Amino acid sequence: MPIRKREEEKIIEIKEERRKKERNFENLKEQLLSSSASERRWAARDLAQYKEASQILLERIKNEEDVSVIENILSSLSSIRDEVAVKGLIELLRSENAYLRNAVIETLKSMPEEVESYIEELIKSPESDLRIFAINIMESLRHPKVLKWLKEIIENDENVNVCSTALDLVAEVGTEDFLPSIEKIKEKFSDEPYVQFVADLAIRRINEGKNSP
Repeated sequence: MPIRKREEEKIIEIKEERRKKERNFENLKEQLLSSSASERRWAARDLAQYKEASQILLERIKNEEDVSVIENILSSLSSIRDEVAVKGLIELLRSENAYLRNAVIETLKSMPEEVESYIEELIKSPESDLRIFAINIMESLRHPKVLKWLKEIIENDENVNVCSTALDLVAEVGTEDFLPSIEKIKEKFSDEPYVQFVADLAIRRINEGKNSP
């Protein structure tokens, strides 16, 4: 083998070994705190292969300002999707960062099986915003209790914004047995124009579905 060929192969081998060393778990944790957004972004992406990375990623995202890094952290948490990741993402729904909250909702929508056990807790939260976020997440859940949860909300929740959000979804997925509950909510919020509008829309769509072949 020519000397130059051997040298080239040796250089490649050294580079591969260096990269492997630099991308191990401990070094990735350090790079996730780097002042370079590019380094943080690649570290966030590569940490997806480590199940124990959930807590580290969650701690980083609370203070992260670079959107591309946030996206990579959420992508990795979605890949790991263990209990730590799911609980941490749900806690982030309380963030004051509107972009982060919306991105977290979309991430939670991508893991319906892992999220479904937390929905009942969310819809009973004393925080109306969390109840609304739970309904937003329900939008993509394929779970037999979604209709039950929605009916419970529109029959019992006293917050007009929560009920309006629930009615929006009822208009998409509601069935005939929702009709009495919708009439009650119209009475409860008789002075709220949007509730009346979306309730009537839900009634019309349910009736159209009932009457279709």
